[in-house]
Amino acid sequence: MKRVVITASFVIAALVIGLGVPVHGAAATGTIKGHVKMTGQVPPNPRIRMGADPLCAIAARRSGTQPVQEIVVVGSDKGLANTFVDLAGSFAGAPPAPKDPVVISQKGCIYSPRVVGVRVGQPLRFVNSDTLVHDVHAMSTKNEFNYTQPKSGSVNNYTPKTPELMLRLKCDVHSWMTAYVGVEAHPYFAVTGADGTFTIANVPAGRHTIRTWHERYGSLTQVVTVKPGETATVDFAYKGTEKPTAKLATLLVP
Repeated sequence: MKRVVITASFVIAALVIGLGVPVHGAAATGTIKGHVKMTGQVPPNPRIRMGADPLCAIAARRSGTQPVQEIVVVGSDKGLANTFVDLAGSFAGAPPAPKDPVVISQKGCIYSPRVVGVRVGQPLRFVNSDTLVHDVHAMSTKNEFNYTQPKSGSVNNYTPKTPELMLRLKCDVHSWMTAYVGVEAHPYFAVTGADGTFTIANVPAGRHTIRTWHERYGSLTQVVTVKPGETATVDFAYKGTEKPTAKLATLLVP
């Protein structure tokens, strides 16, 4: 008869995964991949009328396309872009915040990207790529700032001090300009791409609550179990009937 040797580390690992307790270390992490999509009718995005600033209007004409508020952006299979995805909770063993900045550019009188994520303690950089005055105003009581950028090449940096979901940005000069920032204390977040997909790597093994945020359709939540060295798949679907968030109601389109 063969002897089966069960080590203490094996027992601990089994208990951790079974109980859904996050564990840390390179050997105890996995990956979450997923897809956020629309199952209902896709609404049209409102047109941006830039006539209030002749220089913005010229930039819009040069682009050759009619600028719109990119609130609901879907791919060919109705994958929903610009959706912020993160894990709820705290992670004591999370790595330190990166030193490289997350950059938001102002070009053609539009913030780009529209949705980003950043760590607490990681620089958030704003760049004016237009030859006219812009402004970056955080509509927040947790991470407050307001930068005027008078010319092309103007750069301002802000380091978030506390988590916030979501931080809304606006331009006090051009009321149609808006962007959103998810400020996290941990690195386990992502923003869906043009096809609605996302990947969150190096996630501690265990049972986690994963959630989405979309500026029109709000939040969805699921539970996912991550196993060491494996990839867990989580898909989200918005019906399109979800109630718009309160922040969307404050969006002014002249």
